[in-house]
Amino acid sequence: MAVHEFDGIIIGAGGAGLMAALQASKSAKIAVLSKLYPTRSHTGTAQGGIGAALGNLEEDHWEWHMFDTIKGGDYLVDQDAAEIMCREAVDTVYELEHMGLPFSRTPDGKIAQRPFGGHTREFGKAPVQRSCYAADRTGHMILQTLYQQCIKQGVTFFNEFHVVDLLVQDGVVCGAVAIEIATGELYTFHAKAVLFATGGSGRMYKITSNALTLTGDGMAVVYRRGIPLEDMEFFQFHPTGIYKMGILITEAARGEGGILRNNSGERFMERYAATLKDLAPRDMVSRAIYKEIREGRGIGGKDYVHLDLTHLDSKVIHAKLPDITDFVETYMGIDPVKSPIPIQPTAHYAMGGIPTNSDAEVVIDEKNTAMPGLYAAGECACVSVHGANRLGTNSLVDIIVFGRRGGKALGRFVQQAPLQPLPPDSEKATRDRIERLFESRGSESVARIREKLQAEMMDKASVFRTEGELKKMLDILRGLRQRYSNVCLQDRGRKFNMELLEAFELDHLLELSQVTVTSAMARQESRGAHAREDFPKRDDAKWLKHTLAYRDEELVSLKYKPVSITKFQPQERKY
Repeated sequence: MAVHEFDGIIIGAGGAGLMAALQASKSAKIAVLSKLYPTRSHTGTAQGGIGAALGNLEEDHWEWHMFDTIKGGDYLVDQDAAEIMCREAVDTVYELEHMGLPFSRTPDGKIAQRPFGGHTREFGKAPVQRSCYAADRTGHMILQTLYQQCIKQGVTFFNEFHVVDLLVQDGVVCGAVAIEIATGELYTFHAKAVLFATGGSGRMYKITSNALTLTGDGMAVVYRRGIPLEDMEFFQFHPTGIYKMGILITEAARGEGGILRNNSGERFMERYAATLKDLAPRDMVSRAIYKEIREGRGIGGKDYVHLDLTHLDSKVIHAKLPDITDFVETYMGIDPVKSPIPIQPTAHYAMGGIPTNSDAEVVIDEKNTAMPGLYAAGECACVSVHGANRLGTNSLVDIIVFGRRGGKALGRFVQQAPLQPLPPDSEKATRDRIERLFESRGSESVARIREKLQAEMMDKASVFRTEGELKKMLDILRGLRQRYSNVCLQDRGRKFNMELLEAFELDHLLELSQVTVTSAMARQESRGAHAREDFPKRDDAKWLKHTLAYRDEELVSLKYKPVSITKFQPQERKY
């Protein structure tokens, strides 16, 4: 058994993982495990910006940002965590600037800012310029900057290591098991603490902005160790994905003045959100697009609408949205300066995930009991600063603020915690999973099952939901799970066996889809991204609470815990 020993290990090398590693490495021996080369992590696809109330172009305050975050999340946001995020966003952005992140600039040299959906001044009166950006490559710049800083700090990287198990001894975390993709060998990583920063699970849907690697690995691994998942019914669909492909057209395109139009050329968002119009929160805009399509106002009667940038100055488009221009020209053969862009909602972001407190410590019950040595940050985590619907730019705020807090907390923990012994034969469970797949002589393929899962989830558990469709989805998931037990691998080799890894990833997606659908069927209301057509209204009396989903053999067991409300009482959500 090959064992690597560190004070702490960070699983995932996106923005949250790299920021955590950077902070923890100042006081501890830290390793980062990633199934990708770090600068290929999904944070690199984040385009539009990072929200912080710097007030560089107009008056702004963190309290306004906090209010927008809570209202945008349809009041399911834990307000103590939202206050921490919005207060610390300002210092964190300046910290990134001092690390060398090349933000776009105002004429007088300050960090440039622009409007984004759901962000307002004076508690909802009008849009505000809050998004700090580096053209439309903000996430890419964050990744590059943090990776360079981690190298400078001496963090050890294990690139293309796929983590498939969490090791726990006597209720305390003691490491993880990973497959080295290049060789197929198993490795045990022995550590005092583990932080998961493995991203989302959008590949459960057919049309998604998520990269092929976003299969919910971290969520599924801890879920199988008896740790609950929080608020998994809330999955955000971004309004503007490239038609049929799901590749994201950043909200910054609308922040710069882009307009959504239906088949008659009408700016239809004026009917749905009179104040913010095209910059309303993403859940509202996605539902509006679906309604336009359902009522026959899609372009040419088809299932898409137009994002119109043609009225903007071509210099603005090329200077502030260069990647968007390239994407649209490459994939659609369209020049956005001259022609509107065909778009449709695309599965984008998991508001739910591994429950944590504001120091990124994983909590395991309704009383917020922290599990010693286990941390999570970023999209795989749920500190619940996004509630039922995340505002644009707040994902980058989340990963940087709570990645930083988690890294510091992990660093403090390993200074005083003893190294727990490894469980006997720590790799046995993983080895058994691998051998079952290699020994199977069934007739099913990973690709066919995954294709069926994605199509059915898109049809029955996406923007609009009903009890009948969700019940059908649970039946389909039971059938897909049975089919998965009959999977046969065509590739029998150990080196670079991507089919084997895809089998692990599919297993995780099936698990998380079941949690998502079960949680959605139980929540009999509409809130944020969870829109039940059979329960169209928000019900604070019964459902102002967080869902906790536990693994109960082949089923999902649900419990609930209260939402933290400090400054802003729930009110009607008008824009």
